[in-house]
Amino acid sequence: MDHKTVEEYILSMPDAWLDYPFGEDVAVYKTGPRDKGKMFALIREGKTPVQLSLKSDPELSRVLREKYDEVMPGYHLNKKHWNTLVLAGQLEWPEVQGFIRHSYQLVAGTELL
Repeated sequence: MDHKTVEEYILSMPDAWLDYPFGEDVAVYKTGPRDKGKMFALIREGKTPVQLSLKSDPELSRVLREKYDEVMPGYHLNKKHWNTLVLAGQLEWPEVQGFIRHSYQLVAGTELL
């Protein structure tokens, strides 16, 4: 998975947009109004493999960290509610898409069809 593929999927979520509030090194994906948007995904720029941070239910976070070597506590984020996924090949693309949707739904408070 490359940065562009992941980013295109993230930005396909309703009302999703890209911001750089922490500087050029971290792409932050938010949903909601531009003045009050809430972040649901982050990608560290220029890193290979892609490092994707997503919000997650705390219990699901624990299960994912136990199951996958590529899932770890959120990098520079609340470790209880955020995971960082290192997309080096262990996780399949449909799984990553599901984790992105889960993060979006937690932040947006809406179900995706």
